[in-house]
Amino acid sequence: MRNYLMEFIGAMFLVMAIGLTGNPLAIGAMLMVMIYMGGHVSGAHYNPAVTLSVFLRGKLKSKEIPGYMISQVLGAFAGAAIVYYFIGKTFAPAPGTSVLFWQAVLAEALFTFALCSVVLSVATAKKMAGNYVYGLAIGFTVLASAYAVGSISGGAFNPAVALGPMLFDMFMGGALISNLGIYLIGPFAGSIAAAYVFKYLNQE
Repeated sequence: MRNYLMEFIGAMFLVMAIGLTGNPLAIGAMLMVMIYMGGHVSGAHYNPAVTLSVFLRGKLKSKEIPGYMISQVLGAFAGAAIVYYFIGKTFAPAPGTSVLFWQAVLAEALFTFALCSVVLSVATAKKMAGNYVYGLAIGFTVLASAYAVGSISGGAFNPAVALGPMLFDMFMGGALISNLGIYLIGPFAGSIAAAYVFKYLNQE
């Protein structure tokens, strides 16, 4: 249960940073510090795409996947509710104006691939064991990715930070959930690709 509570807390603060600032620097920094806070407890995934990639890498048991993902989505939902309490409006990632569905999906897939590849490399590779740069590397990956394609896809790279706020928006009578497909297809595709590319490149 400690793993799941940590995943809830990390996802909640990540979504709060997203909803309250929308600033890639603040979001990357929040993710970084939450990773250092929770890495030794749960692995600090805070992201179902990362959880799937870590599982495919062989570093997570299948029975733990539902608990991780549910905790992440619930944390994201709670974060969205807190943001609403502070600013009085809902939010969720959305593609840029005139961006096509598959353009947004591809952007999410590519940069989730980058994120999961970095996570697997700095946090699970044997040659990187005991390093202290993992949080910084992962946080900067999200920061750079958000700057690169945030205006194209919305820059989620994380199904939980999309689904949690979208569910809260739906609870409040909104329709932001219409974009959910982008943030499920893209990130999970990137996650799966990252796991298999990592396993090919790292013969452990």
